[in-house]
Amino acid sequence: MKTKDVIDYLDHRFRPELQEEYDNAGFILGDDSMEYKGAIIALDLTDEVIDEAIEYGLNLIVTHHPFIFNGIKRLTSHHAVGRMVHRLIQNNIAVYAAHTNLDNLNWGVNGALSQQIGLQNCRILKPVPNDNTIGAGMIGELPYPISVESFLLHLKDILHIPTLRTSEYKPDMAIQRVAICGGSGAFLIGDAIQAHADIYITADLKYHDFQRSEGNIVLCDAGHYESEQYAKDVIFSVISEKFSKFAVRISQRQHSIVRYI
Repeated sequence: MKTKDVIDYLDHRFRPELQEEYDNAGFILGDDSMEYKGAIIALDLTDEVIDEAIEYGLNLIVTHHPFIFNGIKRLTSHHAVGRMVHRLIQNNIAVYAAHTNLDNLNWGVNGALSQQIGLQNCRILKPVPNDNTIGAGMIGELPYPISVESFLLHLKDILHIPTLRTSEYKPDMAIQRVAICGGSGAFLIGDAIQAHADIYITADLKYHDFQRSEGNIVLCDAGHYESEQYAKDVIFSVISEKFSKFAVRISQRQHSIVRYI
């Protein structure tokens, strides 16, 4: 089995052509003609993830976020990206990323989060023209309305997070229709309001973003890593279903770079 066979399959399932123009998803680094030994999955590429791949003898790392995103002028050991590139090449490890293309698939990042929350009747919040299975965000309904406080406690438990940032809300407000966008999703606030969502869950909201709620919707910043963490499970399932004879491991050493104190 060659690494190229795995990469071709990932391209088939994750469809890099669906990525946003600014993105850098797909096969990023490595020799795809080498023998495939197994894969490790992480949200971000870090030195710790590379250590883990080396330790377990795995020569493909699949991440959600591309570790090479903008133009690079230097690849030296004095910078994180350069240091990792050198280590990856020295250890014959390839890197692949499924980023905004995985965001835009209805079974991808947002589909996984919707399932964890327990949403039903899910659909793309902002679909592309003529295809309701592709687009940004997702919206669905809880089986029955619950109080906003109960829902937020439920969300904190699902995301394994000690705190959430939200807009102002009335304590007696009920939550049933839920809109989500894993990662940076301020651009979909208007779509969530137009869809009459009771709450919109995303990340990286600024102070003035919260003002857009105007008491009509609860805006919730659940953290970038936290709202996208189930992308790892999606990638794991795709690889392990096709290549079950090879080791596939979700990194146990990569975590959010944000700390809550």
